[in-house]
Amino acid sequence: MKKTLLPILLICFSFAAKSQTIAQMKKVLDTTSNPIGYVKYVLKKRYYIDTIPVYSTNSFLGKADSLAYRGKLGKTYGPFKGENILVKILYKAPNTFYHVNHILIDTSTFRPRFADSLADVIINKIKAGTASFASQASIYSADIPSAEKGGDLGWFVQGVMLPPLDEQLTKRKKGELFKVWTAAGLHIVKIADNPKKDIGFALLLRVLL
Repeated sequence: MKKTLLPILLICFSFAAKSQTIAQMKKVLDTTSNPIGYVKYVLKKRYYIDTIPVYSTNSFLGKADSLAYRGKLGKTYGPFKGENILVKILYKAPNTFYHVNHILIDTSTFRPRFADSLADVIINKIKAGTASFASQASIYSADIPSAEKGGDLGWFVQGVMLPPLDEQLTKRKKGELFKVWTAAGLHIVKIADNPKKDIGFALLLRVLL
């Protein structure tokens, strides 16, 4: 009797899985304790798992890192326009983020000695209160996108900046104003906030529909 019923039950189970709507799939993925098993053995869909880093919390490179940061842990998203795929956020991990303002003096325009002297003048004006950091960024910074925001680079992850600047960030405190040379030129940097822990990585399960 059991041998007779088993194939029938398997056929019914397989048919039920194949007939599930996307909304039903997402509901199960949101609630099951074994999402990989559900996808592999019930839905029998192709899938892959990848780790997505978050480089900045105020601007994103694409859909993946935006979901990694803004998406809810355990939630399933999609399908997305032009992509027949569901994405479930399996895990999130923290990383260290920095928030700085900077003015980039372009040494392809100014000679190094003049750039260094100009940086000192700008720093002295800011410290004396005769000019704001934002106003000096709008005048002198070669980094146009941040200059339009008063030099604000927003929150970005440790290790994403050029090495000389990244190294300085680990040594400085909120409010400090200093200059540092990198391959891009001479930076005038102000530490806008103390470092903080935030979401730096997410493990995503992608299900191909």
